[in-house]
Amino acid sequence: MGVMRKFFGVLALVLIGLAGTGPTALAVRGVDVVVEDRAGVLDRNTLLPAVQSIDFYQPTKVAVYTYNGTASANLNEEVLRFARAEHPEWISADGQKWADGLFIFALDPVGRHVGTYLGEDRKVSPEQRDDIQDASKELLRDAQWTDGTIAGIRRAAELINQPWYRSAAFLITAWVTAAAAAAGAGTWLMVRWRTRVSSRKELARGDASYANVSMDLQVTELNAGTIPEASRYGSTVLEKHRSFMAKYNTATGLSNQAHAFSAKELSRRRNLALVRSYADAAAELDALDDVIADTNALLNRGSSWDRAWDRQLAPFRNDLAAVEQMLSKRHAQGDSATAAALRSFREQSHRELERWTSELADGTTTPETALDRLRDARTQLSELLKNHADTVINGFAKSEKEASLMRKEMESAQAGPKARYGRSYEPSILGTVYPSYYFFSVPTFNSGFNTGVSSVSSARGGSSTTGYGSSGGSFSGSGSSSSF
Repeated sequence: MGVMRKFFGVLALVLIGLAGTGPTALAVRGVDVVVEDRAGVLDRNTLLPAVQSIDFYQPTKVAVYTYNGTASANLNEEVLRFARAEHPEWISADGQKWADGLFIFALDPVGRHVGTYLGEDRKVSPEQRDDIQDASKELLRDAQWTDGTIAGIRRAAELINQPWYRSAAFLITAWVTAAAAAAGAGTWLMVRWRTRVSSRKELARGDASYANVSMDLQVTELNAGTIPEASRYGSTVLEKHRSFMAKYNTATGLSNQAHAFSAKELSRRRNLALVRSYADAAAELDALDDVIADTNALLNRGSSWDRAWDRQLAPFRNDLAAVEQMLSKRHAQGDSATAAALRSFREQSHRELERWTSELADGTTTPETALDRLRDARTQLSELLKNHADTVINGFAKSEKEASLMRKEMESAQAGPKARYGRSYEPSILGTVYPSYYFFSVPTFNSGFNTGVSSVSSARGGSSTTGYGSSGGSFSGSGSSSSF
């Protein structure tokens, strides 16, 4: 430990020396701000004070231009056209560049483009132009036009005329070199600490489930003994039960191994994997013994059949309750025909659930038939969600490549986390009888939708346009635009 203290002491002196390198960079306010909000999306009362308070390294004229274009439009060409027609002072005397001292931030909220343009004495690298645009995109994707514009201008102020000793290349080289050894030791300690914390959490999760299973072991056996094998649902649940004791014994063995680990051993990743396997095994058994109890109560119409039936309806009810929130999201095509079909199905299903429950209570419907109806309704919802997924994809994607990427994310979400994190288990009779991917749920739709939109947006953001179109002529001012 003494050697480590000496090492970090020397390292601290090196870093202090690096921090003091170079003369002080003086910051100044933008001398002028021009806002041409032709799209009508900016809050001037917020934008102007915010931009005027931003410090640049050199006095810089900041121009903000917005207009409503299209996805296929060239924002660079539009900005140049507007400057020539409305603000010729934005262009150099020879008409070939942007004027010295100028920074233009341009936004097309309809076509979903953002652009940055700079005078020759304010030029930054293409990578830094992308950095400025990227700084605004997360906010712009959420239609926070004013905040996104401010974020982009603030990042531009950090990069335009940046002193060499504050550049990313210099700082990265200097600090990485100095901190490499410390990072190695620190990372190792952090990984071990986080692994130990995760192991303890997983151990606690496994113990809670394992205790529940052990306490109800006799009751589970009694419930399984009276499930009617002639029932399609009962026979499948009984098949799961036949392996119940074998899985319980496996979980017991994993529990013994997990509890034998010392604190030091819990810091190792291979041991975390074993503890997590124990927690997953115990959690699945805990869910299965509840399903066995519900199957027995419902199929035999025991005293608690109504509570068992409510638990079977819960996943479907949750889906129906989440439909409107799903359709109200941005890009969710909430006014489409497939959205209308989902809303109509939701209202119809609420009435059907009441009828099925009433018929179960008065004995005019058997539990088997009620479960069949529930399965069919959830299957129909799955089909409606798949249809709406196509609508959303067609509405958001601009190319077949983007559509393919979104479909892949939707399919991955429906397939569930089994391949990555183990079986995704729904603690219900239908969830036990059918595989986890059989029903397409609203949370699954949301997961695939969010991931798909994010993936496509990121892919769009990675491509920038630098040309000024056919009307640009020989104009070669520094600037580019990209999609968000």
